[in-house]
Amino acid sequence: MMAWRPLLGAALACIALQACERQAPSTVVIPPRASLPDDTVLRPDATASVTPQAQPAPAVQSPQAAAPVPAPAAPVATAPAPQRDLPAVRNAGDPRGAELLAQRALEVPVVGIAPASLSDHYEQSRGKRKHEAIDILAPMGTPVVAVDDGRIVKLFNSKPGGLTVYQYDPNGQLAYYYAHLQRYADGLKEGADVKRGQVIGYVGVTGNSDPGTPHLHFAVFKLGTPPRWWEGDPVNPYPALSRAAPAQQVAAR
Repeated sequence: MMAWRPLLGAALACIALQACERQAPSTVVIPPRASLPDDTVLRPDATASVTPQAQPAPAVQSPQAAAPVPAPAAPVATAPAPQRDLPAVRNAGDPRGAELLAQRALEVPVVGIAPASLSDHYEQSRGKRKHEAIDILAPMGTPVVAVDDGRIVKLFNSKPGGLTVYQYDPNGQLAYYYAHLQRYADGLKEGADVKRGQVIGYVGVTGNSDPGTPHLHFAVFKLGTPPRWWEGDPVNPYPALSRAAPAQQVAAR
């Protein structure tokens, strides 16, 4: 009676093996749930079901690929300071020369004379010609100083002007003319550099000046190209001298 049991076990094992050959084992892969957008607000009951996804590491840019750093903005150029206000005159002379003269830091060329005491003599008549200069009255022998930095280009004794000095400004664009001098300052010579306020001569009455009225005849003219000390375009010196510094200090006499 018990002999059938081994036969039954063997039959069941054979049936199981045949079933394995008919259907190969398969593996079911369940895809992960899609991640939520960064700005999704999770409900309290949904937080447990969302599997955090690994974030990709930020790409490291090489120094060559880095975005260029913009250069600092260039400073805004400020406009030059406006020139000091000069008094209006009927005739300023050569326009470009007047502009150049207004840019110079000048000193009244006669010691002890206040700028406010000067008068505009530019258009006054001198015989058949215009004056085109300014007369600065002062006692005989009053020191005359260089109105600006520059260079002495000519010392000349002429019939109308007497003892005269021609000086160029530092840029060689303007000429300053001093006339009717009593004498030159000791050691003054052509080609010498002078500083504003340096004594170059003394008030006199040489030339065609009235012997009873010592004064400095002072004129300015714009030089041409090439510059020549004896010619140029006249400029009215009064507006600039009326705003000049007074010459009070005398270095030598």
